[in-house]
Amino acid sequence: MSRNIAIEMLNQIPVHDQQIELVERKCLGHPDSIADGIAESVSRALCNTYIDQFGGVLHHNTDQGEIVAGESLPQFGGGKIIKPIFILLDGRATKDFNGEKISAETVALKAAKDYLKTILPELDIEKELIMDCRLGTGSTDLRDVFKPETGKIPRANDTSFGVSYAPFSDIERCIREISSYIDNTLRPKYPVYGQDIKIMGLRQGNSINLTICCAMVDRYVSSLSDYIDYREKLAEEALKIAKTCTDKQVVINVNTADCDVECSLFLTVTGTSAEMGDDGSVGRGNRANGLITPNRPMSMEATSGKNPINHIGKIYNLLSNELAHKCVEKVDGIAEIQVRLLSQIGMPIDEPLIASAQIIPKPSFTLKDIEKDVYEIFDSGLENISSVTERVIKGELKTF
Repeated sequence: MSRNIAIEMLNQIPVHDQQIELVERKCLGHPDSIADGIAESVSRALCNTYIDQFGGVLHHNTDQGEIVAGESLPQFGGGKIIKPIFILLDGRATKDFNGEKISAETVALKAAKDYLKTILPELDIEKELIMDCRLGTGSTDLRDVFKPETGKIPRANDTSFGVSYAPFSDIERCIREISSYIDNTLRPKYPVYGQDIKIMGLRQGNSINLTICCAMVDRYVSSLSDYIDYREKLAEEALKIAKTCTDKQVVINVNTADCDVECSLFLTVTGTSAEMGDDGSVGRGNRANGLITPNRPMSMEATSGKNPINHIGKIYNLLSNELAHKCVEKVDGIAEIQVRLLSQIGMPIDEPLIASAQIIPKPSFTLKDIEKDVYEIFDSGLENISSVTERVIKGELKTF
């Protein structure tokens, strides 16, 4: 099969050599990330339910959803929730197939609650949360496009695109590694650090400034001095991780909106600002690589919650990310690569209208040194595109 793969040289300064670079990450307990995580959990649960009942995934998209903040009264030693967080699950799902009913809403509600229990252990799901599910059914034409044909590649549900790039810059690596360290190493030792964390990074020349906003869990904080100690420790720990990612000068600031004199602090009951005043929506946070990167090409698609069979907004963004990083890993001479995959509705997803690679070669390399290997990686990735679907269903690929 001859695919339309276009490889060209990009005449611009690589991002890591530009003077200004901005990067952001909304961690797992940020309201927008909560919405993304729930949407993806519901989609995976529906996939597995459909497979168990019918041997294959049926049409659905759960890439909608809202987190409506509650109200709380945090205080040192432990406060209380006075108005529950409200979560709306919506989107589309198949509810009957070949005359057999499917309890899509029940599956969705259970998946959402199970997910919340894993990321917000301080939240009492039964008392401090209200959840409603309003799953509709898909349009006839999109369900028809979705219908699998034995032995054939699924057809694209939309004329849309996926975008990514590689490699990560120093500041991008700093933010990803700090986020991972807090989740996997620091919080298990110090549960005072809530899951709602936002990391905003600025690189200006050879200096990196990271602003970390971290919700502190009130039951683990006994006083203002205790809070300040934890805040300072987070800055120290984050700086240690950052120094493993870059040789540049790094400055860390934590909870800069705090007013210690008035005891106005980022103190929470549950570890998320969704308990008080901060709403969330699917697709408003991180892109498929876990970052928000205004200096890079990005898609505005919500990757989480889209079906993993033929929804380009999910599949092409995840595949673009893998292709970009594989090219940098396997092919010598790439300073930076930007990947764009464009579908055409109704056409096989392994035959994009265009698969574009724009490359900034390293000094002493030319495009001719690089393009053959890049072409082969693209062609192989598209040929094996169904593996993206399989890994999404297994929960092996992160969407935010």
